[in-house]
Amino acid sequence: MMEEGQEKTEGMVSERPREEIYSKAVRAGKRTYFFDVKATRRNDYYLTITESKKRFNRDGKFFYEKHKLFLYKEDFDKFSDALKEVIDFIKEANPQMIDPEDMPKEEHATAEKSKDYTNVDFEDLDDSNAQ
Repeated sequence: MMEEGQEKTEGMVSERPREEIYSKAVRAGKRTYFFDVKATRRNDYYLTITESKKRFNRDGKFFYEKHKLFLYKEDFDKFSDALKEVIDFIKEANPQMIDPEDMPKEEHATAEKSKDYTNVDFEDLDDSNAQ
């Protein structure tokens, strides 16, 4: 049985590693997402998206739990469109979930000004405590 990265050449199996053509890692808290561009035997590019989480077993030794998604070129546009649509929906439906650091500076300033702060007059508090 041949494994990924092997190809059959005149009755023999030869090793041909599936090199990453391009790679981007995104660290997000306890998770890391890897976006890796690879090539098929016919030199068509595809994308693997891997979620990696550091876990610990009962012995206290760590291992990486990985989940991998393969995305082929014929699905790039549909995947991209759906992802953008869902992210836009979340941002519109729950604007408070957006990190202020991700907002453009002018939106962040407007959001800060629109927060409802209660005005407290500390002088009045001091007078009431004096009685």
